[in-house]
Amino acid sequence: MAVKKGQTFTGNEKFDKYRAIYYAGASGDYNPIHIDPEFGKMVGLGGVILQGLCTLAFAAKTVTDWAGDPGKLKKIKCRFSAPVMIEDTISVQGTVADVRAGRAKVDLKVINQTGAEVLQNVEAEVEA
Repeated sequence: MAVKKGQTFTGNEKFDKYRAIYYAGASGDYNPIHIDPEFGKMVGLGGVILQGLCTLAFAAKTVTDWAGDPGKLKKIKCRFSAPVMIEDTISVQGTVADVRAGRAKVDLKVINQTGAEVLQNVEAEVEA
């Protein structure tokens, strides 16, 4: 695939009630805010929230699906800015900001169904 500045791509994912539990099993992150709805309510989160790294993993998967090979993702970074609730739908919008020396810098916007940015300052670098 020829990567060019200005190229765009998107991805969407709805997180079902089991996603945080599956991710907890894979990552070992069994923090009660991710698996116990009553605890999440007690601490003011309104229920269970998805692990931030699971949200970032979905953004990374959107990039690698677009790039065509997970090995092409060389770097990704973000700032976690809002919790993702169970049953939220996350949308990722990617734009190639620059291509130099065989690498593409990709800016990502990651929002929930209400338009709130759940990740900010999201940048990825992929092999072009």
